[in-house]
Amino acid sequence: MVSGGDCLGRLPDGRAVFVPFVLPGELVRIEVTEEKKRYARALPVDLLQASPDRIAPRCAHFRACGGCQYQHLGYAKQLTLKENLIADQFLRIAKIENPPIQPIIPSPDPWNYRNHVQFHLSREGDLGFIHADRKHILPIQECHLPCSPINKLWPQLDLGAESGVYRLGIRMDTQEDLMLIMEGEDAAPEFSLDIPVSAVFTPPDNRLTVLAGDDHLTFSVRGKDFQVSARSFFQVNTPMAEEMIGFLLNNLDLVGDTSLVELYAGVGLFSAFLAPRVGHLTAVESAGSSCHDFAINLDEFDNVDLYEAEAEEVLPALETPADILVMDPPRAGLAPAVHDALGKLMPKQIAYISCDPATLARDVKKIIQKGYRLDSVNPFDLFPQTGHVESISILIRE
Repeated sequence: MVSGGDCLGRLPDGRAVFVPFVLPGELVRIEVTEEKKRYARALPVDLLQASPDRIAPRCAHFRACGGCQYQHLGYAKQLTLKENLIADQFLRIAKIENPPIQPIIPSPDPWNYRNHVQFHLSREGDLGFIHADRKHILPIQECHLPCSPINKLWPQLDLGAESGVYRLGIRMDTQEDLMLIMEGEDAAPEFSLDIPVSAVFTPPDNRLTVLAGDDHLTFSVRGKDFQVSARSFFQVNTPMAEEMIGFLLNNLDLVGDTSLVELYAGVGLFSAFLAPRVGHLTAVESAGSSCHDFAINLDEFDNVDLYEAEAEEVLPALETPADILVMDPPRAGLAPAVHDALGKLMPKQIAYISCDPATLARDVKKIIQKGYRLDSVNPFDLFPQTGHVESISILIRE
């Protein structure tokens, strides 16, 4: 198995071939769907010899839908696989043998855990997900990842081919209030719904039209309420977000006069719990919607500054020292300018929150070269049944 959910095999000419929905040791007849000079991609056609680890997937769309990669593997084995895949990335990319990877924290429920799901619309107006062949939209009749209220709502929706909506998000907060987030090219569609939900329409020019209810939801996390607007990012697995917050509080050297910098701070999910423990917190976030929510969510704190800008713009210009750096970058990882600024800032402790083991290993390798030691890598299974895995790595300045 390789990172992302595929299994690696070899073609007769020696090229690597990446095949989803299969397991190591299985004999499979495949259809090559994409050929490159050094590798190919394929889809399984016939399973000729199954692995003893294979189980029956729960969803009828498994093998056609591109959303899940591991439904054919029991949950305990999924967890072991994800730990091994992180270790493999650190070995291959960062050249770290025996990386200090801790036991993965499992999701309390490996099904129906997502508080946010995003559908694409087919030309006929059917709701679906990207097909495993990455070429078209697969209309669906079931999905076992969203929370139950979301699953009760979406089959009732009829947007139609003429709505102009090409993507539909449904988000549910901790009070089980629901929001529809419709994306389209033109004017907002006519909207009518008999159940109490909020609904917004967002065209490409970022104007937001509220069609029903409010423009935000409220998530209660560890006893604190967070406003989350339609365009703002928020962790999709709320119980696991609470686990990550607890980990940071227990593993960072938080004392009264500590200076902490948080990059990619979002709506302040981590900042709100770190701010009471430090002397000063500097947060950086580039998305305007998230900054708006952050300002509301952390309004009670006088020791917090927020910069609405890219991390690579703010970090090199910071003049105050930082004892701790917390960062949760996008899947692409850290920009070169952030790495350069790190070499000057040199905080005592770094917490790197990652959703991609490959870019994490690449960035950790560069950070270690600046004079840091990788203390621990702590995986959290925010995305059961998929090839994605979240982690928090702690690095200590030597």
